[in-house]
Amino acid sequence: MILKDITLRHFRNYEELILSFSDGINVFLGENAQGKTNLMEAIYALSMARSPRTSNEREMIQWQEDHAHVSGNIVKKNSRYPLELHFSKKGKMAKVNHLEQKRLSQYVGTLNVVLFAPEDLDLVKGSPVNRRKFLDMELGQMSQVYLHELVQYQRVLKQRNLYLKHLLIGKAKDKVYLDVLTEQMVTAGANIIEFRLEFIEKLEKWAYALHYQISNDKEELSIRYKSTIAFTREMDHQQIYQMLMEEQERVKNRERDQGQTLFGPHRDDMVFYVNKRNVHQYGSQGQQRTTVLSLKLAEIECMKEVLGEYPILLLDDVLSELDDDRQTHLLKTIEKKFKHF
Repeated sequence: MILKDITLRHFRNYEELILSFSDGINVFLGENAQGKTNLMEAIYALSMARSPRTSNEREMIQWQEDHAHVSGNIVKKNSRYPLELHFSKKGKMAKVNHLEQKRLSQYVGTLNVVLFAPEDLDLVKGSPVNRRKFLDMELGQMSQVYLHELVQYQRVLKQRNLYLKHLLIGKAKDKVYLDVLTEQMVTAGANIIEFRLEFIEKLEKWAYALHYQISNDKEELSIRYKSTIAFTREMDHQQIYQMLMEEQERVKNRERDQGQTLFGPHRDDMVFYVNKRNVHQYGSQGQQRTTVLSLKLAEIECMKEVLGEYPILLLDDVLSELDDDRQTHLLKTIEKKFKHF
C-alpha cells in the first residue's frame, strides 16, 4: 500500500500544503512546532477519519477558519483511490473515489496505517482505556464487520446507561425495555469479544517471535485477554453470549444501585506477560518498551496477514525514545519489509 500524495487546507498550522511522496522511505526534518506531528496526524486522519491526538475535531481546524480538508491518492493492490476528508464545525464528510460514504465504517479501512508515537510507549503501563483503544482502532481497520459491531455496541451501551440512570432516580420502570437493551448489547458484545480473541491470538504469534529476537532469545512474551468472565479462545459465539448473560444476572442489582453498566467488553483489557510475569506490574522499563515495540511490529504483520499487503507505517519521533538496540531492530525491520511510510 502506498500513499502517493497528500493535500491539506486549513489543517492545524497548515494554510495549504500539497506534498508528493517518494516510493521509498520518506523522512521529515524540521524545528519544533513546524508541523511534523501535524502531518503525521493528517495522514492518520485520512485513514481513520479521526485524530490520534484529540477527540475534539475542531482542534484540527486552523484558527479562525470554519473547516479543514485532507485528501490524498493511494495505491492499493495495484488500484488507485482518491480519498477526501472534510472537517467542519457541523461534522465531517468522507469520500472514496469521489463518492461520499454515508457511514464512516464504510470509509475506515481503505487506507491502512500503523502509527508509532512516543505516547505509545505507555501502552503497556498505561490505563486499560489505551489498550481497548488499540484493539478497536486496529481491528476496525482490518474488519468493517468489527467496526459495525463496535458502533452498535457503543450506541446500545449509551442507551442502557441512560436508562439505568433513569431507573436509579425513579424516572423509568419498564423492565422489558431494559431486557431488550441488554440482549442487543450482549449480542454485539459477544461478537466483539470473538474478534478480539482471534486478533490477540494472531498478535501474540507475531509478537512472541519479535520479542524473543529483540531480547536476544532471553524473554518470552504472551498476551492474554482480561475480563471479569473466564473466556477461552476455544469458545464459540453462543458460549460467550451465555456467559455475558450470566454475568449480567450476577451484577444486575449493583447496576441499578450505581446507574451504569458493569459488564461487557467496554470494561475488558489486555495483559502482557514476559517469562510468565506481568509486565505492567513487574517488568522493567526496558521490558515494557521491548513489549510495546514487539506489539507495534506485530500489528504490522497482522495487517499484512489479514489484508495481503503492508500498511503505511508512521513514525513520529519515536526513535528518540528508544535505546540503540531497539532503534536498530526497528530500522532493520523497516528496511526489510517496507517500501513506503
